[in-house]
Amino acid sequence: MSEAVKENVAPPKGKPKWLRVKLPTGKKYTQLRGLVDKYDLHTICTSGSCPNMGECWGEGTATFMILGNICTRSCGFCGVKTGRPENVDWAEPEKVARSIKIMGIKHAVITSVDRDDLKDMGSIIWAETVKAIRRMNPQTTLETLIPDFQGIEKHLDRIISVSPEVVSHNMETVKRLTREVRIQAKYERSLEVLRYLRANGVNRTKSGIMLGLGELEEEVIQTMRDLRDANVDVVTIGQYLQPSKKHLPVKEFITPDQFKKYEEIGLKMGFRHVESGALVRSSYKAHKHIH
Repeated sequence: MSEAVKENVAPPKGKPKWLRVKLPTGKKYTQLRGLVDKYDLHTICTSGSCPNMGECWGEGTATFMILGNICTRSCGFCGVKTGRPENVDWAEPEKVARSIKIMGIKHAVITSVDRDDLKDMGSIIWAETVKAIRRMNPQTTLETLIPDFQGIEKHLDRIISVSPEVVSHNMETVKRLTREVRIQAKYERSLEVLRYLRANGVNRTKSGIMLGLGELEEEVIQTMRDLRDANVDVVTIGQYLQPSKKHLPVKEFITPDQFKKYEEIGLKMGFRHVESGALVRSSYKAHKHIH
């Protein structure tokens, strides 16, 4: 379908059957849910109502967000609040490390809001969090899902220096839609961040994109090709869902067959892992991506 034709397609009505989510169940999930509630622990899994929470928790994986819950950027797809963030909590690294210990997490994903208000973009707290987790949970493996730090190398170097098993930075969308979807971000800058990480000692790099925002198939494939050219090892591809009426609308629900097609294309391109499906999110099956 041409771009011109696609622009005139009416927004889809109602979610298709393949987007129906089963309620999380299982002994491990119930146990962890109890600990989260008892100790008032904060995970992206619960606050974001992730559709894969039961599966991930059952495998000992959870995602934690640092540096507050107010972002300095106002991306059109994201449900996180935008505004003036609160002061940095320098005790946060120990709090996150303690949460991981209490929950018995085998593989933790750490992410954050953008903190363009800080001189170091939050990179010091990032590094200290990884160090604290290593001290308190030496057996836990880590993925750091980082912002772009405006592409400033000395901030990226702080992440590289603490050696997480995986460093991830999401492209989120194709080049043509970047300005609309990620207002303060730049497609080429994100690629350069991923390229820099891989070239400077990061063992495994990863990125993710959302579909259903009006992108074309050839644009998705080109984005995957760009990621491989930047030596990215892992890519996740999922369906965009509108957080509220204020956010960008869903232009299209991508079919399971199309997601499968992207998975096959990605594996042929040479990605180590390709997670492609309607309910796939950045940290889906994250524990497998260290191998």
